[in-house]
Amino acid sequence: MLERVIMRFGKIALICIQIAAFLMAEGWLYSVRADIYTYTDEKGVLHFSNVPTSPKYRIKMREHHFDYKVLFSGVFDRLISDICVKHGIDPLLVKAIIKAESDFDPMAVSVDGATGLMQLMPETADDMGVIDRYDPRNNIDGGVKYLKRLMSIFKSDLRLVVAAYNAGENAVMRYSGIPPFKETQDYVKKVFKYLKSYKQMNGNSVKLVKD
Repeated sequence: MLERVIMRFGKIALICIQIAAFLMAEGWLYSVRADIYTYTDEKGVLHFSNVPTSPKYRIKMREHHFDYKVLFSGVFDRLISDICVKHGIDPLLVKAIIKAESDFDPMAVSVDGATGLMQLMPETADDMGVIDRYDPRNNIDGGVKYLKRLMSIFKSDLRLVVAAYNAGENAVMRYSGIPPFKETQDYVKKVFKYLKSYKQMNGNSVKLVKD
């Protein structure tokens, strides 16, 4: 079990590093620079600092770090688009849900056991044929399949679909609308806020169901 966890995290880390290196080279990724300075004193002692306090210091190395959430916020766009085209679901809605669910962290795990980009519960993942909930393609495909099922149940009423994604379809049917749970009500508002922002950035329109 431990070996599988290490291998999984190692695979994700390697992918992150490869993608980050490519995007940095292309100038597409914001970075923070931590320069390392050195100087050798009269006793032959080598000093290091990232905040030089003397003109004797000389630049030794430029170090780059990246925010993986900045990276992931765009790197999955093509994958989201391809999967959504296959299932007939709006990619901006999916992106808004991913933003609300995991903030584009493929290794995210909730206290309830929901996992991955679209925070799939084990039962939902099994129903949607997901083999590896940490795998971005598997996870998004399962989440989009589930959204498609919710679209059918709630006749494409996006607010009910989003509420059901958070609280479960049975809760939405039981209350004949968005359940009176603060978490779900806040979640729906959050998703639609992100959806509105993505629509404005992409110049696309999505038909929303009025309250």
